[in-house]
Amino acid sequence: MKKICIFALSLFTLLGLAQAAEAPAFTLTDTNGNEHSLSDFKGKVVVLEWFNHGCPFVKKHYSKGNMQALQKTYTDKGVVWLAIVSSAEGKQGSDTAEGHNKTAKEKGTNATAILMDTDGTVGKAYGAKTTPHMFVINAEGELVYQGAIDDKRSTNPADIATSKNYVSAALDAVLAGEAVEVTKSTPYGCSVKY
Repeated sequence: MKKICIFALSLFTLLGLAQAAEAPAFTLTDTNGNEHSLSDFKGKVVVLEWFNHGCPFVKKHYSKGNMQALQKTYTDKGVVWLAIVSSAEGKQGSDTAEGHNKTAKEKGTNATAILMDTDGTVGKAYGAKTTPHMFVINAEGELVYQGAIDDKRSTNPADIATSKNYVSAALDAVLAGEAVEVTKSTPYGCSVKY
């Protein structure tokens, strides 16, 4: 019986059907000096987006408004969208809070907040490896998706139109009360500059 249970658990894990893990708790300060804890958003769906505006893969999604459109679509549905910068001081993507706010305004960002993780503590807790690296947390605080934004590993904005967007698929499922089909994918992009 024990072997059957282990086999079943392994099969569920391979199929991405294993029970979602609790998202690591964190508290970070945003670019306006306000503190945000994951626990503040209990009962809400949360997206974590690791970004670095100097990265060509991030530029792919911001240059044509793809990321901003995703942010707006889902924040309008009550989703909390937290953009996180884990670039260490002096490395690509690092900037002052004012600098990040200026860039966000220029790009037309629709994130709920931009959080500063300059020591990389939160990025490492989540295992954020690339920019972008995306995470979706359901209203119960469970990590239901982690990985790439989509299935086209390129810097070409033209590829967005024909890609499968894993984040929107996960959010649509969660908001509809359904199981997320793809719970994990391999992230692509620039390495997070810890």
